[in-house]
Amino acid sequence: MASISPISQSQRFLVNTRLAVLKKPQTQFFSVPIQGIPQSSWLSARKSKMLVVVATTTAEKAKKRYPGEAKGFVEEMRFVAMKLHTRDQAREGEKETEGQPLAKWEPTVEGYLKFLVDSKLVYDTLENIVEKAPFPEYAEFRNTGLERSESLAKDLEWFRQQGYAIPEPSTPGVSYARYLEELAEKDPQAFICHFYNTYFAHTAGGRMIGRKVSEMILNNKELEFYKWDGDVKQLLQNVKDKLNKVTESWTREEKNHCLEETEKSFKYSGDILRLILS
Repeated sequence: MASISPISQSQRFLVNTRLAVLKKPQTQFFSVPIQGIPQSSWLSARKSKMLVVVATTTAEKAKKRYPGEAKGFVEEMRFVAMKLHTRDQAREGEKETEGQPLAKWEPTVEGYLKFLVDSKLVYDTLENIVEKAPFPEYAEFRNTGLERSESLAKDLEWFRQQGYAIPEPSTPGVSYARYLEELAEKDPQAFICHFYNTYFAHTAGGRMIGRKVSEMILNNKELEFYKWDGDVKQLLQNVKDKLNKVTESWTREEKNHCLEETEKSFKYSGDILRLILS
């Protein structure tokens, strides 16, 4: 028949430390005198504390996941941008509607020309920046197929041929172009935010606005501004892949800084959009 041996002090300590690992780490605090405890028991206690630290750190990281993070940083940017839309613009929108909804707009050709001229200045600026590439990662976004400057130049020439006077760039476009030039030299994370929102928004809401305005004042003429060579979805996917690649090396702080710039991007682009109604 097996005998029951008394449990030694060191054995009790090993049992206690194993139980401590199973319990919630932040509420388990205990101390025992090290003197007289075998080295194996002391090492076991140290290992148990290390397990507690690892478990706590892992739990903290799990709590800090950002919306869209698992799919890449572009999805994070998209999520933040969609929140800044109004409900009538997007299901995820959270902003209150300001001014008249698109269906009640009363655009003019003169106002639309101001919008196109200022838009061209912004796209000229973006394309010049990626061409000069003050930061090497900008060079990734050359010749993406999303460029709009050349298309806008063709549209403005068409208006000129119809007898319309082409205005000079106005304050909204000039201010935005200047701001982009400043950002590009010193703040690549913020610049990438504007790059993403300007090009990607134009392929979505921008096209919808273009169709509506064309119906109202241009007899349904489709401008070059709203045409792309090739499959625009594939062009967007190619740029998404490049953006995710460029931002992989960013710290969480740098990514957050980029996301925080989204609202400013919307403000500048909104000021230019409102020129259509001027």
